Amino acid sequence: MRKGELDPTGKRALFEAPVAAAEDRIAPGELNDGKAALFSLPPRRTGTVVVQCSGCKVRSRASFADLGARLAAGSVWLPWRDHPHWMRCPSCRRRQWCQISWTA
Repeated sequence: MRKGELDPTGKRALFEAPVAAAEDRIAPGELNDGKAALFSLPPRRTGTVVVQCSGCKVRSRASFADLGARLAAGSVWLPWRDHPHWMRCPSCRRRQWCQISWTA
């Protein structure tokens, strides 16, 4: 089959497409299979925290430097809330109430 022709069955995609995955998903280390993959957390990355946004409901991993810059750029902390930090979300980039934790 020549390069410009159509592939009605889609078999070319199986053999010619490059393997692509999110950078966060491919990492060296121990793999979890079966039940362990469903019920275990990945190991914590050194020098990072997890920021959960109350607006977009996304959990993002942020470095200490990035978190410090976000908090220094203007934030509010109200400790009695579920999401106590009013800051710019790393995911949706809007000011939202966020929760900062060590693990996902």
